[in-house]
Amino acid sequence: METILLGWYILSASGSVLMLVFYGALQYLGSLVAPIFGVVCDRMGYRRMLWSTRAIYALMAFVIMLLSYFEALTPEKVLILSAVVGMIRPSDQMMRNALIAKTLPPEQLMAALGISRMTSDSARIAGALAGAGIVAFLGMTSAYLVVTFLYFISFWLSRGVDNVQPAPSSVALASPLQDLKSAFTYVWHKPILMGAMAVAFLVNLLAFPFSLGLLPYAAKNIFLTSQTGLGFLGASFAFGGLLASLTLSSHKFKLRASQTMIVASSAWFLLDFVFAFTQNLYFGMFILMLAGFVQSLCMTPLAAVMLRATEPAFHGRVMGMRMLAIWGLPIGLLISGPLVESIGYVATAGLYSALGLILTLALTVYWRRALWDRHSVANNAL
Repeated sequence: METILLGWYILSASGSVLMLVFYGALQYLGSLVAPIFGVVCDRMGYRRMLWSTRAIYALMAFVIMLLSYFEALTPEKVLILSAVVGMIRPSDQMMRNALIAKTLPPEQLMAALGISRMTSDSARIAGALAGAGIVAFLGMTSAYLVVTFLYFISFWLSRGVDNVQPAPSSVALASPLQDLKSAFTYVWHKPILMGAMAVAFLVNLLAFPFSLGLLPYAAKNIFLTSQTGLGFLGASFAFGGLLASLTLSSHKFKLRASQTMIVASSAWFLLDFVFAFTQNLYFGMFILMLAGFVQSLCMTPLAAVMLRATEPAFHGRVMGMRMLAIWGLPIGLLISGPLVESIGYVATAGLYSALGLILTLALTVYWRRALWDRHSVANNAL
């Protein structure tokens, strides 16, 4: 809901695509400190981290609601509050995935990750539709009253998470700094983890900007639609992800994890290219649904590959390292803003898609034994 509400608000209030992509980039500011969150989770437990982050989300939403009520909300204030939330939010997925890995046996990991993605994808569908509808009919203040209430419910529910104790490590670590150093070393010396990290960085840099940060621009300037149309576009992408999560969690299709990840990322770049040339709203929704489908087929196996290749004591730290790849998204967004203004939206999408396909092929060849060989650990059947 917040992505739809604030993205549209900033674009409408400022009229600047640069400010829009800057807002999108701030949401992922915390990817730089995600490894530190991983260290803290491994040491302090996930329950405490989950409820404390949700308390901060609720507080920031409440501040935006008050500013809107007193007509004191401005794009600059939204950016400041978004930066606070952006320091935390990128670590959310890391905490959820690591918690799943610590509470379930390896043979149930893929199905559990699929179910986790189903809950988040269905929430994105509802959030995109509800956010656009509420602000259109009731205004910004009422919309943020709902957002604040939902964050409070999330905080209350997170108090029920089992306080899983950190797993014992085969290496004695004396300080958080050594924990962090060990995570870098651990990932660096495992080609499977490095290859998965490279794929994650690449799709965040060159694919996600067009289905997330630049979506309000496409809705307003390409499809010439309103907030409601933007909501339907966002919901279409999430619905595609939900279909893929259902497919993965059903275990009806035996797929090799790493090969699926690579093929899906390539298809994603191609769909972004097609979407850039689309001007019909309904066809654009269809393309975004397909993009959401292959996005989930890329990101869920990617998480499974990294968790399977990591010993339990390092789950939090390695997933924190994986969140560094999200930094590709704000970089991609910040570069795309000036490009869209100078060469246009279609040319920018074409450039990003072509570069994404070329680099995907290059990293597959470079880490072919770890990522493409069917006998590799990374290609255990899903």
